[in-house]
Amino acid sequence: MNIEVRLEELGETLPDAPKPAANYVPFVTVSNTLYVSGQVSANAEGFILGKLGKDLTVEEGAVAAKHCALALLSQVRAACDGDLERLDRVIKLTGFVNSTPDFVDQPQVINGASDFLVSVLDTQGSHARSAVSAASLPLGVAVEIEGIFALRPQPCPQP
Repeated sequence: MNIEVRLEELGETLPDAPKPAANYVPFVTVSNTLYVSGQVSANAEGFILGKLGKDLTVEEGAVAAKHCALALLSQVRAACDGDLERLDRVIKLTGFVNSTPDFVDQPQVINGASDFLVSVLDTQGSHARSAVSAASLPLGVAVEIEGIFALRPQPCPQP
């Protein structure tokens, strides 16, 4: 399965990999495991802001989470020098939801990312996951998601 073709079939385009907003790197690769820093909810218009349970519905939060998943895939592509086909599978997502103290639907919000990754990657998109509430998130965004990914080994160059 070609991931870029599948994204096109779904009507999605990967954005450029977001630059870090503070003193951290966007990803670290150890062996064939890629750790991607938290990606905040943003679309072509800018950051998706707000607090679930007050400003945004669960459905709007799920859309924000889907945009985080797109940013995660953009970081995977950047880490693999543009070769998204090196992505073997999603291992784990950790999702943070900017929400009111009484909000309890964090899993349904983060499903926006999980469902999207499965729709793109099929069974390789299935993953372990955490979905937790946060009193606030950087810049006032609605959702932030970090990810761990398995990469296919890169072949050694031939002489």
